[in-house]
Amino acid sequence: MNVGELLPLPHLDGHRTRIEEELRRSVGSGDAFLTEVASHLITAGGHRWRPILTVCASLASGAEVSDEVVQGACSVELVHLGSLYHDDVIDEAPTRRSVESVNARWGNLMAIVAGDFLLARASEIAASLGTEVAGLLAATIGRLCEGEVRELRTAFQTSRTEDAYFASIAGKTASLVAAACRIGGLVSAQPEVRVDALTAFGQAFGTVFQIVDDINDLVLTEAELGKPAGHDLIEGVYTLPVLRSLSFPEVGDELRGLLGRPVERPEADKAREMVIGSGGVESAILTARDWADRARVALDPLGPSPTAVILGELGHNLLDQLPV
Repeated sequence: MNVGELLPLPHLDGHRTRIEEELRRSVGSGDAFLTEVASHLITAGGHRWRPILTVCASLASGAEVSDEVVQGACSVELVHLGSLYHDDVIDEAPTRRSVESVNARWGNLMAIVAGDFLLARASEIAASLGTEVAGLLAATIGRLCEGEVRELRTAFQTSRTEDAYFASIAGKTASLVAAACRIGGLVSAQPEVRVDALTAFGQAFGTVFQIVDDINDLVLTEAELGKPAGHDLIEGVYTLPVLRSLSFPEVGDELRGLLGRPVERPEADKAREMVIGSGGVESAILTARDWADRARVALDPLGPSPTAVILGELGHNLLDQLPV
């Protein structure tokens, strides 16, 4: 999902170039090998939509995109990249962004150390932007960890509640999106009411993004995803569409009999078909629409600026890309 393509704003390509240059500069090390490993996923590319949201948060109130805004955007992306290094170790992922993963190429230990290095660089940049940004980024890294732990603790639990699901994604996904937007407001010296509005927007939009990502894992093909479809089911991560289907009397018992333990590909594919056929996906989309509405309303304090209007429709536009 390329969220950036849903942001038709002038000069964004120029800001992306600034972000790319700052990312490459920020991971430079006195050790050439560490620089290579830390740069691996940066050079592999990426949509960079989280740092672009930092830029948009600055633009939404008419502020210029200063060097400090670009640095704040990069601190967010470095946290995201560091988390990917760690995630690939946990998942034993062989590839990432169509290239060999760091853990597959250099081993788990190097992937963990390089991921830590990226988080350290992110923290260093945040500290240069002031104590509030530094504290925010540190707290966000903590929330990411909490969200991941919540997810790991409910693996293979068909009794997982929707409250547990939303608590997990609030930490592991939405908190970083909220931080990206809040940093854009803080660094561009926006009034507190606007900074809080941008933060609330980011939290709500991050929730929409994760629900859409979870739906795509079920409805897209392996070729479309770039990874095996239904991966969450195999990993025992039961997301909102699955939880909704488990609650439906007509399919819940049969689906529960399939899940609750590690499954092979044929069982995962059957479970996918049951979720898709039961209406679980459509039910999850309706909930995501509610969160998209919250994201739009959150930006009311910013007024009708062109950037704020485009951001306000972002959640619904993302949902409109779903092939269902």
